[in-house]
Amino acid sequence: MKLTKAILLVGGEGTRLRPLTLNQPKPMLPVAGLPITAHQIAKLVSVGVNEVVLATSYQAAVFSKWLATQDYLDANISVVVEENPLGTGGAIRNAADYLNLDEDESVVVLNGDVLSGHNLANQITQFKSSGWSASIHLVTVTNPAAFGLVPTDKDARVLAFLEKPTSPEQIITNQINAGCYLLSNQVIRQIAPGTPCSVERDVFPKLLQSNFAIAGYLDDSYFLDLGTPYSYIQGSADLVQQNVYSPLIEFKQEALIHPDAKVAEGAVVYGGSVVAAGAEVGKDAVISGSVLENNSKVGDGVQLFDSYLGKNSRIENQLSLTRVVIGDDCLIKVEIPPGVRVWPNVTLVIE
Repeated sequence: MKLTKAILLVGGEGTRLRPLTLNQPKPMLPVAGLPITAHQIAKLVSVGVNEVVLATSYQAAVFSKWLATQDYLDANISVVVEENPLGTGGAIRNAADYLNLDEDESVVVLNGDVLSGHNLANQITQFKSSGWSASIHLVTVTNPAAFGLVPTDKDARVLAFLEKPTSPEQIITNQINAGCYLLSNQVIRQIAPGTPCSVERDVFPKLLQSNFAIAGYLDDSYFLDLGTPYSYIQGSADLVQQNVYSPLIEFKQEALIHPDAKVAEGAVVYGGSVVAAGAEVGKDAVISGSVLENNSKVGDGVQLFDSYLGKNSRIENQLSLTRVVIGDDCLIKVEIPPGVRVWPNVTLVIE
């Protein structure tokens, strides 16, 4: 069985991440200084993948522009644009048609907004040795009631795909789908071309009904859905501090500071913070677990914790902010309660 090709599902609009995704798709958001897509491709390359298709529909030009300038990923990467959104299942079939798969080939499929430390090489080994049609990375969760459930038998064969339970009696496992699939060409051909469908709710249940064997690969390593601004901020900090590994992060650091950024005397930047090109951190400021985008500025004495500061935005001197998200081109002259998101081009002052 050959497995050297992959599909990244990067078509989502990222509505839960707004305002971060107003001008760019969520898989292109910089996480530890690089797009999450780059970290995912680097992981794929590390297990022998050499051809990757980015399956997208939202702001596809951003992916193409990035590919034209990046030079650090050792893979043949292309962008496939859906004229109309096809859902996860339809996107997989659409992208697979561009990969020209042989009959005995399989592909890796990754959700574009998941940061995972699971052992993909071991999942591939399990899949190849099983001889089954598909494999799904599973994780266990403490609150199964919030998720669709994926029970398996003693041989790790998936038994069912269950909707979110509505009563305690329906919670028969704490295993959930973690968004990494290994799919044989035979499975992919079961998906009708050009037809919107969900791989989780449509394709996999129908495969079980047709007696296709699906392996559940259980690996409770680091797993984070980057679907909200605060999980995105956390994921970036975790990569910088190597709480989760990426081949693109050479060593553990307290902060990732771009050579073109400026950090003034007495300032402290730690907790996995990222200070991007052109950003400035004022004298005696304290920055922890935060992302400062290009050309942003934090004034003297500012304390900023677990927050995001967009491009060209500025926080005035002596303010203290925690868990806030500030869009591009903003001016902040007043303290903001935790959890507040500020849309781009906004000035907040005390009248």
